[in-house]
Amino acid sequence: MNTFTLNNEPHNTTYTTGIHIQPQVAVSRFHVLVIGTKYSIPDHTNGMITQRVKDYIEAKQFLNTVVDQGLSIPDVILSANHPDESKSGNSFLQYLKTRSSLNALPFILVENPPESNNFKTKWPIPGIDDIINKDITIEQLIKKTTTLKKIKSLKKSLKVTTSKLPIIDERIIIYKIDSFFKRLLDILISSLALSILSPLMLLITIIIKLDSRGPAFYTSYRAGSNYKIFKFFKFRTMRVDADTHLAALQLQNQYSASDASTPVFFKISNDPRITRFGKLLRNTSLDEIPQLLNVLMGDMSLVGNRPLPLYEAKALTTDRHAERFNAPAGITGLWQITKRGQHDMSIDERINLDIAYAKRNSFLGDLKIMLKTPKALIQKDNV
Repeated sequence: MNTFTLNNEPHNTTYTTGIHIQPQVAVSRFHVLVIGTKYSIPDHTNGMITQRVKDYIEAKQFLNTVVDQGLSIPDVILSANHPDESKSGNSFLQYLKTRSSLNALPFILVENPPESNNFKTKWPIPGIDDIINKDITIEQLIKKTTTLKKIKSLKKSLKVTTSKLPIIDERIIIYKIDSFFKRLLDILISSLALSILSPLMLLITIIIKLDSRGPAFYTSYRAGSNYKIFKFFKFRTMRVDADTHLAALQLQNQYSASDASTPVFFKISNDPRITRFGKLLRNTSLDEIPQLLNVLMGDMSLVGNRPLPLYEAKALTTDRHAERFNAPAGITGLWQITKRGQHDMSIDERINLDIAYAKRNSFLGDLKIMLKTPKALIQKDNV
């Protein structure tokens, strides 16, 4: 018989599944289900209650018992065992998806560090909501869990609302019409633009190769709508060793933050890592052309909030900041036509513009932004 300890129930109960749940007095209401033995987390930290199981089979048995008996469902699942390592792991993710009472429960994989190559090759995986470093603080975990639960609950409510007939919500209809025309416009313009601009892209590729050592294209992993991670394309504008000089240039960052807890973007004027031809590409926005491939593939839209590098997106998980990820990832957007290329933009200004777009974006609004984009293509400052 498997024995589990559930810390937030008022009395002992024995279930027909053979699982015994013995409660303890809860000091707070944040319950974590930990799968596997590789990840060590304190049983009680800041009132957090931890339930441990050894594998996915045991986790499924535990959750079945909790749900069937109407007990409190955990707030989040942390797993140190990658689902791909066993058939039971993939089966467990499908189980969470199909059981209605559990499909808004965040599932987070614990790895160290999440920026490693191993992390990049494994993400994204359907069913895994996030991947975190095992050294994450309890406070950060609670904030991340709260954000993920809101996102999953919103997706669930939209799915339920649209599947119930004959209930018709005017907002849902408008949203679906906007989404349809937005995607149609993305496909038409991106495919047409790629065809027309292909000779220019070939010329830029040749010049980049002649101007500096390294590949013509730059790829990196970015976080877009709802934190979806995808491979992002640009023409390379920096030296191939640019990342090694990042720490030395932090003091020149135009988004420097006085408060260490404030999320920080990174951009400096007259960046010494930019190549001679790269400066021209950036100032004319020609380096952005390959992102039309991202638009055609559906990772991005023509209009939206800029997809962020993973180290930036990881910092934007508070309730307010996470709102910017409710909008599609885009090549151009409200921020670009308002303050792009200006060296005096603050962190709050940029985030507020992203949030404003996420709250009010529409197909007609996107058309207005696209009409204003040509004027914003030429930057006012070398950033």
